[in-house]
Amino acid sequence: MFAGGCFWCMVEPFETKEGIISVLSGYTGGHVDNPTYEQVLGGYTGHVEAVEIIFDTRIWSYKALVELYWQLTDPTDSNGQMADRGSNYRPVIFVMDEEQREIAEHEKQELAESGKYKRPIVTAIEPATTFWPAENFHQQFYRKNPKRYKKIQRTRQQFLAFQRLQTRIRGWKKRS
Repeated sequence: MFAGGCFWCMVEPFETKEGIISVLSGYTGGHVDNPTYEQVLGGYTGHVEAVEIIFDTRIWSYKALVELYWQLTDPTDSNGQMADRGSNYRPVIFVMDEEQREIAEHEKQELAESGKYKRPIVTAIEPATTFWPAENFHQQFYRKNPKRYKKIQRTRQQFLAFQRLQTRIRGWKKRS
């Protein structure tokens, strides 16, 4: 399970890959059973918007999923992602067991040491809790609302590209 801003933008990058069996939008990490979108959005439940991914382990490793996740989020922003602000949008990797925790922690450390980001990597790594599927309207949003999704996705991609460009410029300045 991964949280990284609005779950609408987290589904398509995973779901369209061969070997990904299912990507479900939902809520996890909170203290209320069966939360609604309005409750989570209002910050009343402690949940984050997240995606639950079921994948074919013959095609995907958990490590590869984590590597893809890093490409989709800003791991330096603990209070949301891009225009999605608030604790319900914070970036979290929810791990199912000790092996996933070790992989996520290792990949997080690798990212921190890579020099890609000027600010610290703040993505949380937490034990998985009950995952509550979101309302049907939110499932596969990119397919149901392609124009709206493309606009949201374009803005997100532009932000992440800008962030990567800043990293390259910082690297270039250090070498000069």
